[in-house]
Amino acid sequence: MAQQVTHPMVKLQRHAHSLVESKILKLTDSISKMALLYGSEWAYWKKELLDFGFTTQDPIGDLLAVENWDDE
Repeated sequence: MAQQVTHPMVKLQRHAHSLVESKILKLTDSISKMALLYGSEWAYWKKELLDFGFTTQDPIGDLLAVENWDDE
């Protein structure tokens, strides 16, 4: 039985959801607010977000609304 690998963006999305649930961030906050929490790892996540058509000014709610992270 093959083990399913979680897409990296799903991990980011789950973390963002957790931050919203904890009331650390709001759905209307810009994605760029997450940069403070990721520190040196932010460059990687920013590139991934840009590759999927996001900007750092988009609201976190837009990130959470994605249902499928296809690389194609």
